[in-house]
Amino acid sequence: MGYAQLVIGPAGSGKSTYCSSLFQHCETMRRTIHIVNLDPAAENFDYPVAMDIRELISLDDVMEELGLGPNGGLMYCMEHLEENLDDWLTEELDNYLDDDYLVFDCPGQIELFSHVPVLKNFVEHLKRKNFNVCVVYLLDSQFLTDVTKFISGCMASLSAMVQLELPHVNILSKMDLVTNKREIEDYLNPEPRVLLSELNKRMAPQFGKLNKALIELVDQYSMVSFVPLDLRKESSIRYVLSQIDNCIQYGEDADVKVKDFDPEDD
Repeated sequence: MGYAQLVIGPAGSGKSTYCSSLFQHCETMRRTIHIVNLDPAAENFDYPVAMDIRELISLDDVMEELGLGPNGGLMYCMEHLEENLDDWLTEELDNYLDDDYLVFDCPGQIELFSHVPVLKNFVEHLKRKNFNVCVVYLLDSQFLTDVTKFISGCMASLSAMVQLELPHVNILSKMDLVTNKREIEDYLNPEPRVLLSELNKRMAPQFGKLNKALIELVDQYSMVSFVPLDLRKESSIRYVLSQIDNCIQYGEDADVKVKDFDPEDD
């Protein structure tokens, strides 16, 4: 059985930085992971790329030949990847062992994980190849400056949950850049009454019932919660990785290592 992280989130949320820091952390721990680039527009990497979608299709070539813009070109590239799951991706995956750990660095277009079926079909292909997959959804912590943005981030994450139907770990990235940690902590363990009060203050009165329904969705079902990630701290990276490993049951089927000790000679 293989293991995989699908790293998604809005553009600029720190997905590639997360992948780079995760690779360095695992290298220090003498643990092997393989980073896969699924962004056809990416150019520079701070980590060794094990698989690269640009070997299959390049965004620059698509924009030049088809006259598409950046967003339309990227969607075309991802649909081309979907059409080549049984060819290119299967051939690439055959290069890895059954217990290898892959991390897929995805593009930041939100439609890819909200309603377009490309990533869902990609995930289904990984499952058929006997991979345990976990979604890692990154959200910029500086995005959470007020309750309306918090609810918006929760809804975007929930949309990805519903679309991909996978174990989910939501991460607040760039915690090292946050100046007032207390403001963020209010959203890590949110008090529903306080959220509803703040939301009602910022929204028109006719949205009262909608606000109440949104807060109940976040609170009662406990569908969305965030784990803070400070890349300056090894302990923070280690904690996030342990949460993800637990979701995909990494290491649970490993054999126990037994060491025999010979009795000392007289």
